[in-house]
Amino acid sequence: MALDLSERLLSVNGIDLHVTEVGSGEPLLMLHGLAVDATAQAHEIETLADSYRVIAPDLRGHGRSTRPTTFTLRDHVDDMIALLDMLGIARTAVLGGSMGSYVAQALALTVPQRVQKMILVVATSHGLTSSSARVRAEHASELRDLSPEEQQQWLNARLFAPETPESVRQQVRDWYISRYSLGLGMSAEQIEAANKAVVGFDFRGELPGLDIPTLLISGRHDILNPPAEGERIARLLPSARLEVFEHSGHLPSLEEPQHFLSSVRNFLAEQPISAG
Repeated sequence: MALDLSERLLSVNGIDLHVTEVGSGEPLLMLHGLAVDATAQAHEIETLADSYRVIAPDLRGHGRSTRPTTFTLRDHVDDMIALLDMLGIARTAVLGGSMGSYVAQALALTVPQRVQKMILVVATSHGLTSSSARVRAEHASELRDLSPEEQQQWLNARLFAPETPESVRQQVRDWYISRYSLGLGMSAEQIEAANKAVVGFDFRGELPGLDIPTLLISGRHDILNPPAEGERIARLLPSARLEVFEHSGHLPSLEEPQHFLSSVRNFLAEQPISAG
């Protein structure tokens, strides 16, 4: 059965936020990572929409949303609160990957009454900058003469577990090529602005007081946010558990898609989400 999909620009906090909404039932807010947009989660969005009302925004600075020259992590949080208000959603589950997991944690700490459960994928609880910016800085000499697109390709090649099939790696390369061909790729300046939004975040002191059921998913071979980061969050949160995907790097939803969707569905089914 075909699902009705809505894509629209919503005006929030002085910007236009591109929002994909599909499915019906309990709400699930999906937050993408840095330098991508909601289409990077297309398979998960389409699949989970058979059971949930999936809301997948392009975060400010990304995709078809407005790209300010400067913005902050708190701007992302305020945008998500305004979006939930606009859609009439009192409480929701939140699934955030990489940078999206930082936004998810910040959202839950700011308005815990709005977040009923969290799924944090390849997450960390603190960083001087984004994980991708850290890795790029560690290899600055190798990247000095590369264009932003070539730097992204360099990073993409290191996101996977050694055993990840070439077809999956090509899928990621094709996605980036398609976004740039549509004029939706990010310039060096836009990537820098997105990185600066997550400079110096640190949730470690606050997470022990956040009693929200949480599933953490880490990839065994992730060089950006390795499993030790997921273990740290699981120890800090009162109601969290960690699953380490043994055959994944930074993209477990692509590298082990059936395992990923099964884990997400099982966790979401454990306790119904009260939409309010």
